[in-house]
Amino acid sequence: MEPQDVPTTLSAAEPASSTGAGPLRIVVAKPGLDGHDRGAKVVARALRDAGMEVIYTGLHQTPEQIVGTALAEDADAIGLSVLSGAHMTLFARVVELLAEADATDIVVFGGGIIPEADRAPLAALGVAQVFTPGASMAEIVDWVRANVRRS
Repeated sequence: MEPQDVPTTLSAAEPASSTGAGPLRIVVAKPGLDGHDRGAKVVARALRDAGMEVIYTGLHQTPEQIVGTALAEDADAIGLSVLSGAHMTLFARVVELLAEADATDIVVFGGGIIPEADRAPLAALGVAQVFTPGASMAEIVDWVRANVRRS
């Protein structure tokens, strides 16, 4: 197993959950063959700095690996970063696997190079939010705080 295949947990001292049930647990993942992970790492750090526990899966993860990590880590959300153009297939598979695992309470959001025309179909699949280049870290953190609850 390559070092980038090992999930890494980043956590901060202050809980991010408004429910008092502990910090939100967010899996940040790079599915598919896309090797550009700078944005995913920046988002992971911003969420961590906001008090959330972040599990970064590393590059080249399959949807099965991502969902497996989310289940094993008792995640509240999965944030996917896709720059390869395979977002419709990869997001759909993650949502499908969560449904098969009876884990639809895990919120799926993501970002990357995702055309405007694909955002409504992604929402129809169950993707809660899509951030595109130019989204601020504050916007992403605020959205996660407002839309993800500790299970």
